Amino acid sequence: MPDDEKLLLLRNYDLWCNLNDQEYQDLDVVHHFIEAKKGDYIYFDSHHLNKLYFLKGGYIKIGYIDDEGNEIIKEIIKKGEIFGQFSLEKNNLNGEFAKAYKGNVSLCAFSIEDFESLLKKKPELAIKYSKQVGEKLRRAEFRLLHMLNKDVRSRLLAFFYNLVIMEGYDGVSVSHSVENFLTHDDIAKLIGSARQTVTTIINQLDDDGLLKITRKKITIPDLKKLQKLVMVT
Repeated sequence: MPDDEKLLLLRNYDLWCNLNDQEYQDLDVVHHFIEAKKGDYIYFDSHHLNKLYFLKGGYIKIGYIDDEGNEIIKEIIKKGEIFGQFSLEKNNLNGEFAKAYKGNVSLCAFSIEDFESLLKKKPELAIKYSKQVGEKLRRAEFRLLHMLNKDVRSRLLAFFYNLVIMEGYDGVSVSHSVENFLTHDDIAKLIGSARQTVTTIINQLDDDGLLKITRKKITIPDLKKLQKLVMVT
């Protein structure tokens, strides 16, 4: 991909849209541009990672391997999101991996030092970045609370409600559809359940008219109804 196209890809996102040419040059975007094939690890069992990643295309699976050798998924990152050392601290990703998922990916990797230097120069970028990190932490908190205190059906309802909120639900429309980039196994790992249990409950939710899933789309026919169920379960 030509260098000017790489810069244009990055500038299409709100976090980066106000940087001038010199600031892009200081970031050295072209030399930090990475393309990886499906199944490639961006990092694995990282102990001293000094990088912040911004995903420009594709999906990244974030997780770790438990003591029994099972893959545990923490989250799935989509284009426009950040991952890696997003807290801007070293040595806090022990055991975590990041892997290209469902297809090829393109991303930028910045050192913590370079990114911190840019944040000091661009207060508006620092504000945008803090909001993005805050949203990331709120999603993690939401997921943790429901995993600790709810049964599998309730966790699944909360998962789909949170998914459509993350994907741009305007709070007004009766129904909302999002791209389906998840398998039943993905969902099971994300909510701490078994795939067969998740499949059974998804079929029940479909029968109840609460959820419609195809290979391409996840549709919530009645968001208000789902919201009420999430609030009371």
